[in-house]
Amino acid sequence: MDRFAPERHWIDWHRQYEVTGSSLRRRLAIVQRRIRQTLDKQPRGEIRVLSMCAGQGRDILGVLADHERRDDVAVRLAELDPDLAADADRQARSAGLEGVEIVVGDASSTSVYEGVAPADLALVCGVFGNLSDADVRHTVEQLPRLLRPAGTVIWTRHRRSPDLTPSVRTWFADAGFEEVGFDMEEGFLIGVGTHRLVGPTLPYLPKIRLFEFIGDGEDAHR
Repeated sequence: MDRFAPERHWIDWHRQYEVTGSSLRRRLAIVQRRIRQTLDKQPRGEIRVLSMCAGQGRDILGVLADHERRDDVAVRLAELDPDLAADADRQARSAGLEGVEIVVGDASSTSVYEGVAPADLALVCGVFGNLSDADVRHTVEQLPRLLRPAGTVIWTRHRRSPDLTPSVRTWFADAGFEEVGFDMEEGFLIGVGTHRLVGPTLPYLPKIRLFEFIGDGEDAHR
C-alpha cells in the first residue's frame, strides 16, 4: 500500500471546498454563519475556541479574517495531517491572526486541548461522519469537559440513511445542552447542529480518548 495515499485522499477531499455549489462548500457557509452568531454574542474579553480535526481551518479562519472580535479570539486547531495543518498556518499568518495556534496532533485525545480548554466554542465539524455511533455518543458526553459554562458546540453529520442526527441531538440534550439550531439544506444530506451547554461543566482531564477515527471522509461533507 502507498503510505502517502491517505494524505492525498484528505487533501483531495478538501478540494471540494473550491467547487461552486458543492455540499462541502454549502456546509461551510452554514457553519461560518453559526460561528459568527456565536462570536457576536460573546461577552467582552478573551474568547477561546478549539477545533477538532480542523483540516485547513477554513470555518473559523474564514470568519475571523474580518470579524470585529478577531483580536479577542484564542484558537487551537488540532489536525493530524501536517500538510493540511501547514495550509491552516499559512492562512492564519496571511490574515494576521496572531491568536491562532495549529497543533499537529491527535484530535481524539483531550490532551491536545490542554491550555485552551475550557473553551467558549468547540468545533466538531467533519468528525461524526467518520465515527462509530458509540464513539459519537461518547464524544458528546465528554464535551462538557472541554467547555466553559454556556459554551457552544457546532457539529456536523451527514443525514444519509440511517440518519443518526436525531439521536445525536438527543445525546446532546442528555449531556446538558440546549439546541440553538439544527440546519439542513434542501437537496443535500447536510446536517449542522449548534448546541449551548446549560447543564454543569465537567472537570478537564487529559488523556481521555474521545473516539477512534474509522471512516475515510467519503460521506463527511454530504
